[in-house]
This record gives sequence, C-alpha cells and structure tokens, in this order.
Amino acid sequence: MSSNTERLQRLRDQARALPKVPGVYLMKDAKGRVIYVGKAATLPDRVGGYFVPSANLGPKKQPMLDLVESFDTIECEGEWEALLTENRLIKDLHPRFNARLTDDKTFPYLVITTRDDFPGVFITREPAAPEYRGAKVLGPFTSVYALRESIQLLQRVFRFRTCTLDIRGDDETRRFFRPCLLYPIKQCTAPCADKVSMEDYRADIDRLIRFLESKRSVMLREMTQQMAEASERQEFEKAAVLRDQIHAIEKLDERGKRSQGWQPEAEALIIDPKKGLESLRKTLGIEPPIRCLEGIDIAHLQGNQTVGSKVCFVDGKPFKNEYRRYKIQTVANDDYAAIREVVSRRYREAGQGNELYPDVILIDGGLGQLHAALEAFEPLEVKPPMVISLAKKEEVLYIQARSEPVKLSRSNAGLRLCQAIRDEAHRFAQHYHHTLRRKNTLGQ
Repeated sequence: MSSNTERLQRLRDQARALPKVPGVYLMKDAKGRVIYVGKAATLPDRVGGYFVPSANLGPKKQPMLDLVESFDTIECEGEWEALLTENRLIKDLHPRFNARLTDDKTFPYLVITTRDDFPGVFITREPAAPEYRGAKVLGPFTSVYALRESIQLLQRVFRFRTCTLDIRGDDETRRFFRPCLLYPIKQCTAPCADKVSMEDYRADIDRLIRFLESKRSVMLREMTQQMAEASERQEFEKAAVLRDQIHAIEKLDERGKRSQGWQPEAEALIIDPKKGLESLRKTLGIEPPIRCLEGIDIAHLQGNQTVGSKVCFVDGKPFKNEYRRYKIQTVANDDYAAIREVVSRRYREAGQGNELYPDVILIDGGLGQLHAALEAFEPLEVKPPMVISLAKKEEVLYIQARSEPVKLSRSNAGLRLCQAIRDEAHRFAQHYHHTLRRKNTLGQ
C-alpha cells in the first residue's frame, strides 16, 4: 500500500469517528497550517467524503488532497452556527484553498436595517448601497444558498420582515394593508399591516442580533430568564411570545410538516422543493429568493361552466388556506378572456398597492395565455415582479419580457416544481368545474 493511500485511509478512518453533528472542519498541511475551512451538516459524512478514492473536488480544490495531513473540527449547535463560524474563520485565517472574502460584489452579506422603524433583514451583495446606510452588516459569506436557508429557518423564530416595503410607525394607513402569506404561516409579524407594535418588533430584532452573535444555549438561558421575569410582572402576553420563541429555537433545524397546512399529495411530485426554487430562480434570472408562487388555470367543457382556480405554494409546498376558485362571469368559451378575468379579480388589491404580489405567478398555458395575463396587469398601477406560463406537451416556459421560450430538461428541478404547481391548479379547477356541472345536472 502506497504512502498516499495509507494517508487517505488514516484520514478517512479519523473522519468516520467524528460525532454525527453539524460543525466546521479545518484541513491542515504538514506544517499545521490551515489550508481550507468548510462547514458540514454532519461532520463524518462531509469530512469523510474528501478522502474516498472517487473524491472529485474540481480543478481548484483537487490539489488540496495531496497536501492534507490532518484536520480539526469545531462542533456547532446547528447548521446556522456552522455557517457563521465558517465565515469568521475564513476571514481570520485566509486559507489557501478558500475563495478570498473581500469587500466586493462576489459574496453575499446579511444586512439588518436597524435605523428603520421596523428593521428588515436582507441578503445583498452590495452592503454599501445607500438604502443600507447605518445598518448592521454581517459577512461576507461563502454560500448565498446556505445563507438564504438559514434566514428562512430563523424567520420561523423571530418573525422579521424580508420585504422592501417602506414601513413607518406614523403611517396610519398601514391598518388597511393586507399582509403577505408569511403572516398567516407565522413567519412575519406583519408590521406592514399594523399587526405588531414598534416596541415588540424591535425586541424580536434585538433577540435575532444577539442570537446571531452568541451560541444557542446562551440565548436560550437569556430568553428563559426574560420569560420568568415577564411572568412575575404579570406580562403574560410577552411571556407567551418568549415561550413560543424558545420552543421554536429548540426545533430550529426541523422542516415543514403536514400539520402546517401542506398538502401531502402534491408534495410527492417534488423531490426537493428547495432545489426546485433555487433552480427556478436561476432560470428566471432573478436575485431575490422565491418564497411564494401562485398558479392559475381555467377549466370548462365545450364552453359550459367555465371556472378558474388559483393555488398557492409557499417555500415550494402547497398552502391550501390560500387556494381560491372563480366562477367566470364575463365569458363562456374564451380561455384568454377567462384568464384576464381571474387575474383582474385576484390581483386587483395588489395592483392598487394594498398588498404584495407573490414572487412568481404561473399561468397554465402557452404564449397566448401569458399575453392574456399580462394584458390584465397593464391598467394596474403596480405591476407583478414575475409572470410566466408553462405550455402543456412541449413543457416549455414562457417568461415575461423574453421573446423565446425556455426549454429545460425534464429532470430539471425548477421545471418539476412548475409542473407540480400547474397540475395542482388544474386539479383544483377541474374539481370545482365538476362540482358545478353536478349541481347543474341534478338541479341542486
């Protein structure tokens, strides 16, 4: 057995003995210098993967394997802590095989606009932009995907806003605004709709910042003490908020369950909703993460009982509380006109600036259906951020402002997500259509 094979076998055996917890690993050369820092959801799986014979790290990192003589690990309390720890170590140590984290537009930053009445939490590659002046900036980070996932997890706990709305405490019209879907799924306290006081919202932001700058166990002790003190002062509502946040922190790494309102039969169509969202974001060429998608479909039988449907997916999963169905009132056998009617009725308030649009609106059909939807948006004061359509049979995407359709591989995660939304909208429309036909036939 060659010395190189023996070295890799030794490192692989050491990696397999690591505890099965999240953490950060530091690869070292023969002189003990750290040459690479990485994070892991499970240390033995990630670290051990470097030393298997088939390991392929790409042209830039592959030479590192010939230099690694040892490694150290730092156990973390969650993937979010591993992300922050990795970031700090790379900036402090400047490992040879890590990309340089310099103050340019290459890497993402986490920005909290603490000067605002209701601070927002944003991911940006331009932390020096005027809108972030005076904000708290964390980063840069190596992975925007990991950063987005961590922020979505933390939003379940601290329920901060990630929208770009200009929300002022003295704006009395806020109470007429309809909050986005992050409010009913308890991932935002909806300051846009005057659902939370400035004091309570600021307390959540302060806890978020302390949480990012300390360990989870330290934060839990602080919050438990604050909850006890609030209870002693008979501030039971504040104590209940702290109690719920403590429970959410303890379950921070858990994912969505059926009890949250997801529809399991539609979930089965998608292998990984997060991969689908990220793939679709890249296909559409947009920077912000996609959280909310809505799909629209029309159903009829030879022009009779024409109906429309709107389904809603949040974080790649169906949210049935926001499903809607429409009995078409203006036309009988005209799909384009029916789409215009449904779009006009569904997005009237958003078009007037009284609520937010979903991140992506998906129309079932081809180029004609997409144009019909865009025509319905033309007279509205506020336009949607992204409207697309998915044609049947060809399974190509038509995207607003693009002259040519996008044809993706049938295995593409973004396409599969769009197909799941399209099929769910079709199923929901057909169900309503059959209900109306049955009532008409039976005279009920």
